[in-house]
Amino acid sequence: MRSEYIQVLTSIDSAEKAAVIAQTLLEKRLAACVQILGPIQSHYWWQGQREQSQEWLCLAKTRQELYPAVESAIRAVHPYQTPEILATPILAGLAEYLAWLDQEVCPLRSESVG
Repeated sequence: MRSEYIQVLTSIDSAEKAAVIAQTLLEKRLAACVQILGPIQSHYWWQGQREQSQEWLCLAKTRQELYPAVESAIRAVHPYQTPEILATPILAGLAEYLAWLDQEVCPLRSESVG
């Protein structure tokens, strides 16, 4: 089953940069809501070395059809060489919340992609 709703997550190294991502997605109407969690501790492999860093996690609620535009908008303001940008399906949700999400994000149009 394919869901029409998704949650997109990305992590970044400061609360200020996380706020820029949230503002960008909201101003472009690519997400109805962006939650910022943090600081979190990330442990990962990068270029053959184990790394650890403090990051903030952005969780954006949107529609599946807008994912390419969401990814492009995040990449445009994200400083990482290879940012974590992942989408997970929303398989179920409160009907009123999903209706609100639909109302707040723009339909896929050429001006929302760039």
